[in-house]
Amino acid sequence: MATAHLLRRASSAFLSSASTGPLRPRPPPLPRLLRPPRAAMATDSSASPFQKIQIQREDTTFDAYVVGKENAPGIVVLQEWWGVDYEIKNHAIHISQLGGGYRALIPDLYRGKVALDVAEAQHLMEGLDWQGAVKDIQASVKWLKSNGSPKVGVTGYCMGGALSIASGVLVPEVDAVVAFYGTPSSELADPSKAKAPIQAHFGEHDSFVGFSDVTAAKSLEEKLKSSGVPYEVHIYPGCSHAFMNTSPEALKRKKGMGLTDENQEAVDLAWSRFSAWMGRFLGSA
Repeated sequence: MATAHLLRRASSAFLSSASTGPLRPRPPPLPRLLRPPRAAMATDSSASPFQKIQIQREDTTFDAYVVGKENAPGIVVLQEWWGVDYEIKNHAIHISQLGGGYRALIPDLYRGKVALDVAEAQHLMEGLDWQGAVKDIQASVKWLKSNGSPKVGVTGYCMGGALSIASGVLVPEVDAVVAFYGTPSSELADPSKAKAPIQAHFGEHDSFVGFSDVTAAKSLEEKLKSSGVPYEVHIYPGCSHAFMNTSPEALKRKKGMGLTDENQEAVDLAWSRFSAWMGRFLGSA
């Protein structure tokens, strides 16, 4: 799929530059005010806040993980190229607690596989059926709406960010989108044909060229201008790719990729904008 090819090329160029050292000087550390809860790390234990469900679409069944208030507005939370790991679960828990509360659902796009390193993540992403993933998203939105959520939004990070924008174009049941550092290929979805309101977040120093760098962000903005839907595109100074990942485990993984920036003020601002956008278009009881 072209989106996977685009991200593969961008990641290869990024990793080549990262291997020579940090891409930018590291900004001074800032206080962590809204660090996502780490309870999600225990998702396989009896203390897990998640309910594991199965969703049917066409002749396929896939697992999904649900957390948050029943009958609240729903938000489908889409994974990075790593899979359904601790950090996407951290995000889902945090999202479920925003505003008056949401019901967050993570569809397992990789069918149980989780990458342990960059090479494996790239392999899993390259093997993803992107059109099938969009169908998974649509089935997840429909599940939430048929199980008490009056409106449903979609959000995602990196690979999931690209897919969330695609869902705003291709899935008519989506009521709002918030995408983090990812854009779909033109073969997958044309943002100028978006049907749902889209808010997007990017780091100024993101080096995934053509996928989530500033040029890609500005190109997305131009396409959204012609779509006629409400939109916002935000670029965060001093931030690189995956700046929303703040757990100690995620920070260690990012540093291994040459991503050394930490900017809690940017993270807090992005969550505030996320909450306002979803609250505007979904509401929360």
